[in-house]
Amino acid sequence: MSKNTTAADSEVDQELPPGTTPAFARMHKWLKRFIIVCLFGLVIEGAFTVPVLAVWYGAPTLSLTEICDEFMKVRWNDEKAECKYPHPIDGPPFGGPGEGTGRTTAKTEWGVQPKSNLDRIGFRELVRNKEEREAREKAKAQAGAK
Repeated sequence: MSKNTTAADSEVDQELPPGTTPAFARMHKWLKRFIIVCLFGLVIEGAFTVPVLAVWYGAPTLSLTEICDEFMKVRWNDEKAECKYPHPIDGPPFGGPGEGTGRTTAKTEWGVQPKSNLDRIGFRELVRNKEEREAREKAKAQAGAK
């Protein structure tokens, strides 16, 4: 009987990956399976998160650049704020001033732990914001033309 267990142990030793001792072989096998499942879960989650959020914020009506522009307008509470696309290579974080340098329009209380005073953005609210702003600009242009 001791010959069989020794032979079985030597076979197990040969099949183990480097750094795995026979005592922890089963644990390593289950850890590997768990990690692979988690990684696949993260990939699937990421694949669905971006499109769902894009639709939530108004993707069919607004392009991704327009969504970014609307986020900047809400973030900085500034109707003229826009995204720089494509992002300049010499811009932050690699050089140049940060995107918030010189802005004083944000509603955020800055400090060690910043506190945002912004309202949550609801379903397709960015589309509503853009349409309302365009209507205001159109009314202002018509009033200025008369």
